[in-house]
Amino acid sequence: MVEHHLQQLCSEHGIESNYTDAWGNPATVVPESKAKLLAAMGYSVSDAASLELQIHDKHIHDWAQPVAPVLVCHSAESYAFEIRLPKEQISNLVKWTITTEEGNVVEGTLTPIEGQKVSEHEIDGVVYQGYSVSIWADLPWGYHQLVLSNPVDQVLGHSSLIVTPAACYSPQHVIDGAKLWGPSVQLYCLRSTRNWGVGDFTDLKFLLKQVAGKGGDFVGLNPIHALYPSNPESASPYSPSSRRWLNIIYIDVTAIAEYSDSKAAQAIVNSAEFKTRIEALKSPEWVDYTGVMQAKIEVLDEVFATFKAEQLSKNTKRARAFRDFVKAGGDSLLEQAAFDALQRHFYAEGINAWGWPAWPEEYQDFSTDAVKAFIKKHKAKVDFFAFLQFIADEQLQQANAVADESGMSLGLYRDLAVGVSEGSTELWANKGLYLQDASVGAPPDVLGPLGQNWGLPPIDPEQARQQAYKPFIDLFRSNMRHCGALRIDHVMALLRLWWIPKGETADKGAYVYYPIDDLLAILALESHRNQCLIIGEDLGTVPDGIFETLQESGVYSYRVFFFERSKEDGGFYAPQHYPVQAMSTLTTHDMPTLRGFWQCDDLKLGKELGLYVDEDVLQTLYADRHDSKQRILDSLHGMGAIPDHISKDVNWVAMTKELNFALQQHMAAGSSALLALQLEDWLEMEKPVNVPGTSSEYPNWRRKLTHNLEELFADKTVGELLAELTEIRKKAFGVGA
Repeated sequence: MVEHHLQQLCSEHGIESNYTDAWGNPATVVPESKAKLLAAMGYSVSDAASLELQIHDKHIHDWAQPVAPVLVCHSAESYAFEIRLPKEQISNLVKWTITTEEGNVVEGTLTPIEGQKVSEHEIDGVVYQGYSVSIWADLPWGYHQLVLSNPVDQVLGHSSLIVTPAACYSPQHVIDGAKLWGPSVQLYCLRSTRNWGVGDFTDLKFLLKQVAGKGGDFVGLNPIHALYPSNPESASPYSPSSRRWLNIIYIDVTAIAEYSDSKAAQAIVNSAEFKTRIEALKSPEWVDYTGVMQAKIEVLDEVFATFKAEQLSKNTKRARAFRDFVKAGGDSLLEQAAFDALQRHFYAEGINAWGWPAWPEEYQDFSTDAVKAFIKKHKAKVDFFAFLQFIADEQLQQANAVADESGMSLGLYRDLAVGVSEGSTELWANKGLYLQDASVGAPPDVLGPLGQNWGLPPIDPEQARQQAYKPFIDLFRSNMRHCGALRIDHVMALLRLWWIPKGETADKGAYVYYPIDDLLAILALESHRNQCLIIGEDLGTVPDGIFETLQESGVYSYRVFFFERSKEDGGFYAPQHYPVQAMSTLTTHDMPTLRGFWQCDDLKLGKELGLYVDEDVLQTLYADRHDSKQRILDSLHGMGAIPDHISKDVNWVAMTKELNFALQQHMAAGSSALLALQLEDWLEMEKPVNVPGTSSEYPNWRRKLTHNLEELFADKTVGELLAELTEIRKKAFGVGA
């Protein structure tokens, strides 16, 4: 009986029992894992009687709501939804009222029994019936409110009614077939003659100007989400504190308006000691996050003091702009600023305050009286971090303006991480939305033979629905600010996520499903409102039909050259055969560079880090790599993409500049609308950005570029490559062919 109840709950919560693994083989979820995931959702799974009672309570809650808390519909002449009422009320007249986002009111009536019966359930002797009914109304896209009431205006139920376009936004020139290209970068890795040891928004401006001048159409960014200013070694952009706010380490301190007015800030920066300190931060090949953040915060404290004295106290135009920013940021910005202020405060007291679970108990939730008192007592400390978000947003906006002024057709594209870390602001401020006894990751696949546990607590799909998807709406909207495109990392998260019970290894997880149709529709609405093209990173274990679903929703696929192989003979597809509605690339931040791939550096490193279960697995990977390289050569020679003097036998071919650049040009001739390339490959670098499946074993997210930006764009051969890429993309579009 326990197993029966567990399976019933798994079905109702979208916990999958079976799936197809990355190699196309059927796989079964461990039964214990399903029970542990239900326990993480709050169910007591110890005995049948307890489970039966919980299922009963759940059904009462579900059927007592006459209408779902949120209804998401594509724009149409009528809108269908299910209404649930006790059987004896199903013939009664129901009034409906829709208040649109703009405040307009549309009204009407319906009789549920005149619709189509779709469900029935008996609870405690009461028979509930569900009927599909339709409302005829001319509604604009947007977030509206639906209220159902009886003839004497007693409210029966209400719902958020979200009306959306059928597909995401695409710029007209892309629809017309334009072939765009640009680099994707980890912003922190940029070197320059002027930054403080980490790439910043001024470096981004320089990069945008240079790429635009060479014919590029965009620059893609790694996630620039808020991390932890007082715990800077937590540096993974894919394990943020908040995905709604920005990483303040990217602020160019000297570019802030108040810096030029702050004698104290300038005195620090111009001192011999500080200059020596900055040079020491700039020279290593790895980013010193602690050193950089400490240097920036020290000066930013003085800049903020000037802002308070010269702007806030005088209620200047700039002060009012800041206050408007704070007002628009609402609770979310207050939560972020308070979190950062508290963490700094606790570290100053000697507490290892890595995240909210390590804080004193009375501060472990944003809503506590202790937190409210701290915000009131230390308003200036909280305002400081709100000010830094204001500055970061301002500098990102200025960078995007440079892209527009430089004639880039797409400009910046941003990257949305799949989740937040367990000690994050988002979890601290909305614990009901996240499950703390589970984390998301990936089952064993090509990139991670042991599977991956990303340490990110999953969002509870049902809680998101009860909140009318507001967390997702805010998330999409905030990440579409100041950019022309948004890449969604692991876009499969809109359909399903691999949940791993706390304390278990990655292979002991299960897929949990999300309401993909609703989420894609909301994504489409925000995409149009923000004029933002959407790219979905659809790699890994992908179920049948999802590619078509994403394409129909206007989401651009993500095609990586090394994965585009025939299942029949293992040959590499020509880029001309890639989907048009896609971004193509040679490699990614989770993969080796071109040189690293060819030299098998990633396999050597994986052995050193203990990523392979035994030597046989490693030798199989070496054999596969050798075969892959030979087939790449075969493909390049077969399409005339490399000259005849390069041997057709891989045993005699090293990764030279000629082969490196030829591969990039080979991709440029492809059919995908977007082409993203790596600065690392322009520089022929070897070391990877990130090694999946590792944390402290390898210095992930710290490796800088080998040359500064000024040197990179002064390199004649790089300039020739970029010019050639532009011409090849034009020909692929049919311009000048």
